[in-house]
Amino acid sequence: MKLKDLEIFTVAPPAPGWGGRYWIFVKLTTDDGIAGYGECYASTVGPRAMAAVIEDVFARHMAGERPDAIELMFRRVYSSGFTQRPDPTVIGAFSGLEIACWDILGKARNLPVWAMLGGRINERLRSYTYLYPGPAQDQARFWVDADMAAEAAAARVAEGFTAVKFDPAGPYTIRGGHDPAQSDISRSVEFCAKIRAAVGDRADLLFGTHGQFTVAGAIRLGQALEPYGPLWYEEPIPPDNLLDFAEVARAVRIPLATGERMTTKTEFAMLLRAGGVRILQPALGRAGGIWEGKKIAVLAEGFSAQVAPHLYAGPVEWAANIQLGASIPNLLMVETIEQGGDFQLKLIRNAIRWEDGYVTVPDAPGLGIDFDEDLARAHPYTGQRLHLEMQEAPCDWRNGNRFEGGAPAATV
Repeated sequence: MKLKDLEIFTVAPPAPGWGGRYWIFVKLTTDDGIAGYGECYASTVGPRAMAAVIEDVFARHMAGERPDAIELMFRRVYSSGFTQRPDPTVIGAFSGLEIACWDILGKARNLPVWAMLGGRINERLRSYTYLYPGPAQDQARFWVDADMAAEAAAARVAEGFTAVKFDPAGPYTIRGGHDPAQSDISRSVEFCAKIRAAVGDRADLLFGTHGQFTVAGAIRLGQALEPYGPLWYEEPIPPDNLLDFAEVARAVRIPLATGERMTTKTEFAMLLRAGGVRILQPALGRAGGIWEGKKIAVLAEGFSAQVAPHLYAGPVEWAANIQLGASIPNLLMVETIEQGGDFQLKLIRNAIRWEDGYVTVPDAPGLGIDFDEDLARAHPYTGQRLHLEMQEAPCDWRNGNRFEGGAPAATV
């Protein structure tokens, strides 16, 4: 059984578009007709350019190989062009292709992926969601209105969620870390206070940022949030100096979580060796795939760290997260877009079940999903913007900041 054909689906989710402006799915087919699906969470270049990268990685390093040659293919990609270092674009391309290989292997052997990763230790996985505005709510206002966020949190907890994430801390910009405006700190404190009052001790608060701050700014903000007991303080500084996370951790009494923008065990190992981060959030469609995710989890276990796979993408990466999560003892929880997302679930023909705050691990072969190719083709992304984009304007210390989360489908 050898890898033979590649097909790429670049899909634009309909409004409200939570999960990004588009999702890139790959389909690999073997010479004996077994198909597997993966997802690439990489957006450093435009979608057409990314498709070309995926095609090159497949043709150069994977075509004609056995789908179980995971380690060999990874080493080829990691070393491509005399590099041997993390590269979010090339490794992101490989990540989706690697996930598809596991889907193929499971189907060929009539086993779920988790059964090939050491077996299932978790039959259901604790799930959390970002707080998103409802269809009748003012989306721009939602991201800066603590009362609306508290109302949304109470609704999610009533559904069964035991953890909710929110990010009121202002813009993330191309200028690197900045000191938060005092109004950003005040708004963040208000969000924590009102959400905590709304949910009590029935749910954990997950305070999200996107690498906005300098070390000093992250410390100022984090210390202001401590009285509300968040379970984690996510990515408070940019990911380009991994050693700085330890300095933030020494000064803030909230566990640090990070990993969405990191790739391969190399970067996660540096975090663990430096100390400070005890919750790792690999995005499997960027970090290297399922096998690399398993290695990251093993490293984390040796440092008494937990894993909470990140998700701001489509349902195939979600399915990969679930397979990995089922197999690791140090899973904290998995990210879910609300209860799975209406369009996301349609794309996999409702093959994954969310119930009362947990995702049930599927028993079906491979990733346990049934990908709807016709639906994917019916929603092509034809624009040239990136999956997510950062603000060019600096933080506004005078007039306040407004941050609109995600990448709504209305933008092209």
